[in-house]
Amino acid sequence: MEFGLLGEHLAHSFSPAIHRQLGDYDYQLVELSPEQVGPFLRQGQFRGLNVTIPYKKTAMRFCDQLSPAAQRIGSVNTIIKGPDGTLYGDNTDYDGFLYLLRSAGAQIRGKKALVLGSGGASLTVHAVLSDLGVRQAVGISRKGPDNYENLERNQDAELIVNATPVGMYPNVEASPVDLAQFPHCGQVFDLIYNPSRTRFLLDGARRGMLWANGLGMLVAQAKTAAERFLGQTIQDSRVAEITACIERQTLNLLLIGMPGCGKTTIGQALARRLGRPLEDIDQHIVANSGCSIPEIFSWEGEESFRSREHQALCQLAKQSGKVIACGGGIVTKRENWDPIRQNSTVIYLRRDLELLPTDGRPVSQFHSLEELYRQRAPLYSQLADLTVDNQGTVEETADEIIRRLEL
Repeated sequence: MEFGLLGEHLAHSFSPAIHRQLGDYDYQLVELSPEQVGPFLRQGQFRGLNVTIPYKKTAMRFCDQLSPAAQRIGSVNTIIKGPDGTLYGDNTDYDGFLYLLRSAGAQIRGKKALVLGSGGASLTVHAVLSDLGVRQAVGISRKGPDNYENLERNQDAELIVNATPVGMYPNVEASPVDLAQFPHCGQVFDLIYNPSRTRFLLDGARRGMLWANGLGMLVAQAKTAAERFLGQTIQDSRVAEITACIERQTLNLLLIGMPGCGKTTIGQALARRLGRPLEDIDQHIVANSGCSIPEIFSWEGEESFRSREHQALCQLAKQSGKVIACGGGIVTKRENWDPIRQNSTVIYLRRDLELLPTDGRPVSQFHSLEELYRQRAPLYSQLADLTVDNQGTVEETADEIIRRLEL
């Protein structure tokens, strides 16, 4: 192995995809239990490593020499093995978090910040915030003087950084704090990048706050690590290019629109063209319930169907890289909005009402299409990242989506 990522649970890491674009070298995932870390660092065959949670502090103990950044921060996320086998520990997370803040347009100087977490990543956050002139940075941990039980002591915080794994896939329903407790907060940043928008960030976005996830940080720190690995400079512009590329590859394509507008048909075409799996929420409900959608409406009522629909959406939409076809009424339940947005590019398929079929569609049979459209069209538009008219052929519409999203 030339290079790799050392951690405990790495199945959903984006790092291999990022390093493939940074350099032509072998990069592997190295999942180890805590007792395996030391022997691997001392005896393993590698040229360089990145280190992620929970081993950023652990790895530091096995390094023979530390960079000034690693010494100051107190954690290591990049290790280079010398010709004599000695280990040099560095911290490129500093570069990554600095990029995250600058690319988001964050305003740090003179502000009061809360840093959620006490692990290796939080140490980096504190160092960057200090260098950017933060007025005060308070660390919040489960224990200690400032903790999650006395957050009211810091309700005057103006920006919050989540440096914990709370809200990370697959536990996407969790959030480290309730932003309603912080009336002066205007900026929220999350080091998590999967899902793209954690519940913490979605809450911030709803409140009109400046926000950013950790994907740009991940790519920026990887770029600096790759420079260390290769001993050569990589253009700064590659960070934004690779970040955008990873987003395009990993975000789901989630289709919404009126019943019969072509979500499943277009979804099938996109899945085939892009080599992605297709998930149809209605079909998922049918497979799990053992009965058809009209039967569920007839036997259990619409509210029961909506509950099943919400559960299916939450299960499917938190995954990555899929095409997801939603039912026409999914936008009518506010509880669905966060799952719809959390890890997907939302595509609204528009089709003329006279072209929409109603056979076999329970809601369309009991309400006029005009009434449904009047209720739902504003919701489709509000949730959509992209609106596409589906008036031509299936391939024409699929082409338009692929072209506009640069897939």
